[in-house]
Amino acid sequence: MKLVYVFDAYCGWSHGFSRTLLDVLSRHPELDADVVSGGLFTGSRRVPIREFGHVRGANTKIAELTGAEFGEAYDRLIADGSFVMDSEAAARGVAALRHVAPARTAETATALQWVFYVGGLSLSDPATYRKVAEESGLDADAVVAAFEAPWARQAAQADFRRAADLGVAGFPTLLAADGDGVTPLAHGIATTAEVEQRLSSLRAR
Repeated sequence: MKLVYVFDAYCGWSHGFSRTLLDVLSRHPELDADVVSGGLFTGSRRVPIREFGHVRGANTKIAELTGAEFGEAYDRLIADGSFVMDSEAAARGVAALRHVAPARTAETATALQWVFYVGGLSLSDPATYRKVAEESGLDADAVVAAFEAPWARQAAQADFRRAADLGVAGFPTLLAADGDGVTPLAHGIATTAEVEQRLSSLRAR
C-alpha cells in the first residue's frame, strides 16, 4: 500500500490540509507517498485573481476550520488583484522538487504553499524555488534547472492526466493505493485522527 496525495499548490484547501498530511506521513514512515499536482488554474481559469471573488471568504473559512495561516504579503497580493495563479508553473515546480528530492516531495510541496500563502511569492518565479530549495537544504541550482527544463512541463501535464485518471475532481484528495484498488482517505477537510481511523479500517479488511 502507498498513499497518493492529489493537490494543487494554488489551492487554499490544500494549504489547509498540509498539517494533516505531514502528521499522517510522520506516523507512517513505512508508507511511500506520491504527490500529484491537479491543475486547478489552467486554461480559461488562468486569469487575474480578482476574477475569483470568493477567495477572501474561502480563506477565512479555511483558517477557521484548519488553523492554516495566511500572511500579510499574501493579503496584499489578493488586494492588488492582478496576480495570475498558473497551476502549470506550480506543477513544474513540484516536479522539479520531486526530481531532486523524491523522498521529500510532500514536505517541499507544503513548503511551496507556505511561501505563497504566507510569503506572497509567485510559484511561476524561479527565485521562489531557489528559496524553497535553500531553506530545505537541497541543491538550489539543480531545482531551478529542473523547473526551467522542457521535461518539467511534460511532467506537469502527466500529473494532470494522472489526477484525472484517478477520478479526482477536487483538491486536496488523499488516497490509499493497493494494487489496482484506490480508496479515498480524505477529501477537502480531514483531521489526522479521521485519516488514521479510515486507514486502520482499510488495513483491517
